[in-house]
Amino acid sequence: MAQKILVTGGTGYIGSHTVVELQETGFDVIVVDDLSNSRIKVLDNITKITGTRPAFEKFNLADQIKTLDFLSHHNDISAIIHFAASKAVGESVEIPVKYYRNNLNSLMNLLDGMKNYNIPNIVFSSSCTVYGQPNHLPVTENTPRKDAESPYGNTKRVCEDILNDTITAYPQLKGIALRYFNPIGAHHSALIGELPIGIPGNLIPFITQTAAGIRDELKVFGDDYNTPDGSAIRDYINVVDLAKAHVVAIRRLLEGNNKSGYEIFNLGTGKGLSVLEIVNGFEKVTGVKLNYKIVDRRAGDIEKIWADTTYANNELGWQAIKSLEETLLSAWNWEKNIRNIK
Repeated sequence: MAQKILVTGGTGYIGSHTVVELQETGFDVIVVDDLSNSRIKVLDNITKITGTRPAFEKFNLADQIKTLDFLSHHNDISAIIHFAASKAVGESVEIPVKYYRNNLNSLMNLLDGMKNYNIPNIVFSSSCTVYGQPNHLPVTENTPRKDAESPYGNTKRVCEDILNDTITAYPQLKGIALRYFNPIGAHHSALIGELPIGIPGNLIPFITQTAAGIRDELKVFGDDYNTPDGSAIRDYINVVDLAKAHVVAIRRLLEGNNKSGYEIFNLGTGKGLSVLEIVNGFEKVTGVKLNYKIVDRRAGDIEKIWADTTYANNELGWQAIKSLEETLLSAWNWEKNIRNIK
């Protein structure tokens, strides 16, 4: 019988791609999502890709009573992948309490349920934002964490501490925190991808929506950073490569190959690219000219960061393999598919 994996936030961007990879690897998946930043139709498209519809329940994991009740009825779960969180850097600066309430309570409720109902394993969706603006690049897993530049980033840092402290207190629990760099792109089927509700907070959907005529112009936040072209630098990783890393992490826990109760891995490409390099790359691969405008820096943004992925490559036997061109084209194909653009 297939092992059951709970994917929280499984109708979201990274979550939906991970559900696909889990199902295609033979896992039985159950999704919990409150649909606050995703759509139920995603389940239909996951079913089209994999031939299997994941089980689904709608509620907010920050609700302790509902979360514990759910886990009491699903104590046959082998592991949890926890994506569900509020995730927009800019919004977190404006309404921090929402971020602390959602992101911290959801994790603590899950950990209580894991302890109460003997669910041993969790993979946590963390972020490179825990490094703040590092003194040295690229960052390794041992790079000191800094005070976060945004409440969102701080919730990831605090959640890592909660996870570490809980696993130390209850050695029957095991966890892996995956620190993502910047996920972009879409599934090659163009059936799932990044589709934020409202104005996008991330670069690529803003680019594709501008290219599709949904947005009048793309805002590039800052051209006065200490970088070769003045725009901020990030490590952009294909979302399918990222999703595959979660399957590897789950197997590591289920097979008992973890070196300690709590492990951390950077997930990136190991290469930093500027915002303007991404803009130019998109124009080149799609042939679509973007209307963009340089505006002031955005609160909460850092100047530059990219990953040293050596540890994840060697220890997990995983690496990001998809090219930037393939990734940008997949994002555009997804946008064209949902907008019915030929």
